[in-house]
Amino acid sequence: MTAVGDTRWPPPGPTDSELAALNRRFEREPATAAIEWAVEQFHPFLCLSASMTDAVLIDLAVGVEPSIEVVFIDTGYHFEETLQTMEVVRRRYGLNLRVLTVPEQPVELWRLDPQRCCSDAKVAQMDRALAGKQAWLSGLRRADSPQRAGVALVARDLRGLVKVNPIATWSDEDVAGYIADHDVPVNPLVTRGYPSVGCRPCTRPVTAGDHPRSGRWSGSAKTECGLHL
Repeated sequence: MTAVGDTRWPPPGPTDSELAALNRRFEREPATAAIEWAVEQFHPFLCLSASMTDAVLIDLAVGVEPSIEVVFIDTGYHFEETLQTMEVVRRRYGLNLRVLTVPEQPVELWRLDPQRCCSDAKVAQMDRALAGKQAWLSGLRRADSPQRAGVALVARDLRGLVKVNPIATWSDEDVAGYIADHDVPVNPLVTRGYPSVGCRPCTRPVTAGDHPRSGRWSGSAKTECGLHL
């Protein structure tokens, strides 16, 4: 943290070489080590992005810093179960929750141009959430998809902010075990065939043997909303 009397606030961030060294270090340490580092370095100029598929990362993060800001983007297209999960998680942890609401679109942009829909809704709202921040936490995991296989535990995003992915190395079994051991809230859609929950128009249930994210933007080449590119 910045020393008392230091006029540089927020403090300067780590260099790229320091981030690379930290990434190697966190490969060998528990997820809480990366969260503790992020809180020590950046709080309160730090937030956590949440999709409300489950509250694993939230459970880990509030155990380190209960006041950490949790950001949820209400696109206007969420399943009702997702919004209900948000309220369950808010009450369970007494969250410092910031909900960013996307203005109603004059046309069904998700149908006409899914890429622009995500850009105008999710990415634009995330830009708002990160204004004035130095770093953010996300629940990206390498096991999510082939496109995410190279996810770093700590890196710099395209905005120049530090992005920390504390559970990047976790397997699906790790996640399920943590949920069971800690009674973590989970979106009820997960048990109804939606292992990855996105917006209602662009998410379908998957069948046995399908990749968990195959239900997102089914029938198109799209695999990411743009938040994590």
